[in-house]
Amino acid sequence: MKILLLNLYFPPDTSATAKMAAAVADAVSVRHEVTVLCGRPSYDPTERRAWRPWLTERTGRVRVIRVGSTDYARFQMKKRVLNYLSYVALSVPRAVFVRCDVVLAMTDPPFEGIVGALVATLKGKPYVYNIRDMYPDMALGGSIVRPGWFVRVWEKLHRWALRRAVRVIVLGDDMRARIIAKGVEPGRVAVVRDGAEILPIDAPPDPLDAEVIRSIRSDFRFVLLHAGNLGFYGAWETLLAAAAALADEGAGLVFVGDGAQRVPLETAAEGMANVRFLPFFPASKIPSVLAAADAHVITIKRGLEGVVVPSKMYGIVAAGKPIVAVAPKGTDAATLGIKSGYAVSADPEKPDELIAAVRTLIQETNKLKEMGEAARAAAPGHDRVKELQKFVHTIEEAQRG
Repeated sequence: MKILLLNLYFPPDTSATAKMAAAVADAVSVRHEVTVLCGRPSYDPTERRAWRPWLTERTGRVRVIRVGSTDYARFQMKKRVLNYLSYVALSVPRAVFVRCDVVLAMTDPPFEGIVGALVATLKGKPYVYNIRDMYPDMALGGSIVRPGWFVRVWEKLHRWALRRAVRVIVLGDDMRARIIAKGVEPGRVAVVRDGAEILPIDAPPDPLDAEVIRSIRSDFRFVLLHAGNLGFYGAWETLLAAAAALADEGAGLVFVGDGAQRVPLETAAEGMANVRFLPFFPASKIPSVLAAADAHVITIKRGLEGVVVPSKMYGIVAAGKPIVAVAPKGTDAATLGIKSGYAVSADPEKPDELIAAVRTLIQETNKLKEMGEAARAAAPGHDRVKELQKFVHTIEEAQRG
């Protein structure tokens, strides 16, 4: 079978979708021919490419066609739109001439799901839509766009793309519920989680960097860590309110990462000695970052259930660390963890619930230990290899109709 995968980002881009596109392409290419149609590297790439109308490369078993999109840096938001538009303008006509049996699209750029449906329609091929980020819901929830005719048209086209898809692959049960609510037949919506790399039981543990752990823990008695993007989706005010209330109990709230909300957060936390901000550490230091915390925060604002699905949860679980889900109860972040015993949850709009939850973890060290053990026990159920096998199976189902 020949698969055409459409996504703007692909390594040497370093975005999450680039990495996942590479993982999917690699998994599918074990049994099928895969062509990735992407753009020039622009998302903090490890390498650049000279401009060509299109350039064909090969990465292992995967053929990669890069169209000559613009390559403005990701923090140049207005110019980044040109990356999106130039990629679509060049990729659609090129896609028409790529032989395939199935068209698979991800969500970079944000309207790529619609583009994928168009390409599949032009080629008369089955369409598989892998939703990594829910648009336009995410853009609306993050106040990137305002309600109005533009959003209505975008949503109408998105629903058309969903109806056109033979299979819609989503990241969690909460996102699946969102898609079904848009009128998609439940049997066509498959949940494939990102998962995490699960090491064999007898594998030696990852070496830890004491300096990284020291820089995160400082002199705090208890460290609540949020590692990742500081975007619009988090209940940041609730986190800061809880940190203020727990300051005298030795609790530290540490943010490792960056994002659009970091500066406003730093301003709001000014003068709070138990709130710290650190930059991202190199990828090789991730095991040390995970190990440094007593518990990790996953936060989702009310109204964004199923729109934001934090896949970092699986890496935390694989590291055997407890999770504090500051998220509505209907989210996977809360339901999966509570069911398996490795998470506690708090309403994102109720700081008192978060304060009580963290205070219990500080005072009941046995509970914290039990949650860590529950995380390690649950980790094999989120094996990335097995999840990718589900992805391949879903594509094969789509081709068979």
